[in-house]
Amino acid sequence: MPEWESYLQANHARFQAELLDFLRIPSISALPDHAGDVQTAAEWVARRMKASGIENVQVLPTGGHPVVYGDWLHAPGKPTILVYGHFDVQPVDPVNLWTTPPFEPTIRKGRVYARGASDNKGNMLLTLVAVEAMMKTEGKLPLNVKFMFEGQEEIGSPQLPDFVGAHKDLLACDLVINSDSGQWGENEPGLLVGLRGGCGVQIDVTGATTDLHSGLYGGAVANPLHALAEVLASLHTPNGRIAIEGFYDAVVTPSAEDRAQIAEVPFDEAAYKAELGIDELFGEEGFTPLERLWARPTLEIVGMWGGFQGEGVKTVLPREAHAKITCRLVPNQDPSRIVSLIERHVAAHTPPGVKVEVRPLAFRAYPYLMPADFPGNEAARDVLREVYGREPYAIRMGGSVPVTEIFLRHLKAYSVSFGFGLNDEGFHAPDEFFRLVSFERGQVAYCKLLERLGRK
Repeated sequence: MPEWESYLQANHARFQAELLDFLRIPSISALPDHAGDVQTAAEWVARRMKASGIENVQVLPTGGHPVVYGDWLHAPGKPTILVYGHFDVQPVDPVNLWTTPPFEPTIRKGRVYARGASDNKGNMLLTLVAVEAMMKTEGKLPLNVKFMFEGQEEIGSPQLPDFVGAHKDLLACDLVINSDSGQWGENEPGLLVGLRGGCGVQIDVTGATTDLHSGLYGGAVANPLHALAEVLASLHTPNGRIAIEGFYDAVVTPSAEDRAQIAEVPFDEAAYKAELGIDELFGEEGFTPLERLWARPTLEIVGMWGGFQGEGVKTVLPREAHAKITCRLVPNQDPSRIVSLIERHVAAHTPPGVKVEVRPLAFRAYPYLMPADFPGNEAARDVLREVYGREPYAIRMGGSVPVTEIFLRHLKAYSVSFGFGLNDEGFHAPDEFFRLVSFERGQVAYCKLLERLGRK
């Protein structure tokens, strides 16, 4: 057993106590009232980095929530990696659905329950624990390591593109290790190779200058709710394909190899439907559910409102109606172009008698796909195989992690996703938790990954 592994075992209780301490900080980046807590979390992270033996630690301003940077650069001739994670968390509503308060971490049956436990504080902290173990037992790391932890991931990292662009020399690296990730199952490893991008718009429909009595004006004046429904119905064909002209022009259809790789990942459709409480799946014809979730673009109506919402009846034609739309995008799709295509489509399908405005939303991320034979992925695959005792699945994720594309664009560095959260751990939901076995396993895996990358 290597010395660092003995060190991890000997300090297990302390590391767990530190995790609970970290989770008590209500670092909710979306709520202005918690801006001070995000700053407190940044300072906590900075102290913990210094305790691990990391040098040049500093809390850096971004114009929004801060970034914490540090490094250890004493391995000449060895690669330089950048370890990424985030210390901000999602809001906790609805609070009444939490079994225990979200910022009073509680351990139940080998799981720690708290907001941010899995996403991303537990996964982020284990990287610092692993570095401490190697520094305390060997006095050095097997390669050069930089760290960049941010406090705004849960609001889309709005200042991060400019921050990374302005600090390219400071952050320069050969490879990024992204701790904001997970595995396929508790005993089934997964190597994340692809993420969808995204964009969003709000559609605002207006009619008359005020709400109108439906008896006096109905039948003679256009109803914005009807117009909105007509526009929204035009966005898809009946079989689920997006009907916007040009939407698929840049889409790369999964290759036979891609589809075979996805098909290797277990998917129980009956169990999936039962878990969701639905009778049938729906989506673009010609693709499996996992292919639709991971490798095909989507356009979803995520909100719509207008008119009278209370009990009973109010007989009015509303003056306005609204909807929010988000898209998930796949490689080669440009979020800005997709927004333009939506604007053009909506203008072409707006019925007479109303005005329609399409407003881009702040949500914008580029898709990301790793080369299948990327050396960093090979190193991660070797470690996961050793730790789990089986070959990892090559998986993709239907969601977005914007920072991966930001690092690739500004640093020319690919990101290897190496986290230990699981999909059932309720991140963004009440009763979020992190398995303590994953917290421990991840520490060992990170030490092994540093060793493996140091041999490159």
